Amino acid sequence: MLLTITTTHAPATDLGYLLVKHPDRVHTVTTSVGTAHVFFPAAEEHRCTAALLLEVAPEKLAGLRGGDHFALGRYVNDRPYAATSLLAVALAKAYSSALRGVSKDRPELAATAIPLEIGVPALPGHPLVERLFGPLGWDVTVRPVPLAPESWGDSRYGTVTLRGTHRLADALNHLYVLLPVLDGGKHYWVGPDEVDKLIRAGTGWLATHPDRALITDRYLAHQRAFTRTANRLLDDDPDLLDPDRPAGDQLDAPPADTPDPVVRLGERRRDAVLAALADTGASRVLDLGCGSGVLLGALAADPRYTEVVGADVSASALAAAERRLERLADRQRARITLRQTALTYADARLTGYDAAVLMEVVEHVDESRLPALARAVFGSARPGAVVVTTPNVEYNVRYPALAAGTMRHTDHRFEWTRAEFADWATRVAESYGYTVVFRPVGDEDPEVGAPTQLALFTRVEGVAA
Repeated sequence: MLLTITTTHAPATDLGYLLVKHPDRVHTVTTSVGTAHVFFPAAEEHRCTAALLLEVAPEKLAGLRGGDHFALGRYVNDRPYAATSLLAVALAKAYSSALRGVSKDRPELAATAIPLEIGVPALPGHPLVERLFGPLGWDVTVRPVPLAPESWGDSRYGTVTLRGTHRLADALNHLYVLLPVLDGGKHYWVGPDEVDKLIRAGTGWLATHPDRALITDRYLAHQRAFTRTANRLLDDDPDLLDPDRPAGDQLDAPPADTPDPVVRLGERRRDAVLAALADTGASRVLDLGCGSGVLLGALAADPRYTEVVGADVSASALAAAERRLERLADRQRARITLRQTALTYADARLTGYDAAVLMEVVEHVDESRLPALARAVFGSARPGAVVVTTPNVEYNVRYPALAAGTMRHTDHRFEWTRAEFADWATRVAESYGYTVVFRPVGDEDPEVGAPTQLALFTRVEGVAA
């Protein structure tokens, strides 16, 4: 299988520096399924092409996952020829530095968008190519490969050319994710670490892709738990996507002359939670279901919070939070501890804190498990105050891109009306010795209320759980 990368950026031979491959040599990399060769069929000042050729060892084919679903599918398949996850893995190994956007010799060029042309002679799933690459700024040309005899029509393969102006790292990450997505399968077992790979490679483009749901589902081999985690991590990053907008429905940037810039709902929610915490006077805080750490950084930046614990059941979410926290100053990072734990089970490590936050968490828990969550948080951990936010389902009619009767995210198990949230919160408060008050988050609509609802629970001293 073959993949070519061409640029006309002058001098074009700088492509060799970006790929960390000398144009005058043939470079060989061993993979788990065969041998990958990198060579330069053209290396002129005005045009340079790097080719990645993967030779799959025949004896490796029978042990691969995937293949066609028939008796001899493990032995008779397209794996040696079509651009699939095998080529994506070879790309990652051969171009590892370029994939990360790192270039010791040309750091400025690595950060610059340059004209690129990507060629793939045999790409499966060609009807999806325009749909997946087009929104990323690629001009896509697909020539279907006919079956033999031609009277049988076209095969599922296409000769594909992508043209666009991108950073080389972005182009390689597009390919790394979308090659196995187009094929619809992977040649290896998909485990939890694949979520981290997807988030890392999808940074800056996947969260806002109109076919994000299809991409995450196919890349993660239709494993629902992994796709839920990946989508939650993508949604948790306010730099990529407002967590309360349906996927692909972005808040438009305000015009330059707008006196009051649009503030995203995710930011308003964070600010509302911080304001509620400030009202409690808390200094030691739990962020329960912290996800990728959106709130943790804000808590660490405020010196009133002397100890902050971020807790989540997902190892991938905690790994993403750890990466986010690396941006903090050492003195801020030192005040934060990350713990892996399930919020529906009592955990003695979470007791004794002044306040806890469940920000956009309860709707990700099956309703049948909510009593267990309440026991673990309000009964066992029993902080002095608890801040809970959750979507207001009544507001969903104000989202034109959200189909009637559907929820804001695929991972939501439910979405409550204001009355339903008030009923649940009131029952929890009465059961565990708390008082509760409610606050709207976001602009209030006179008919359907605010997009997010917040409940502030305060423990009544002297009242047992």
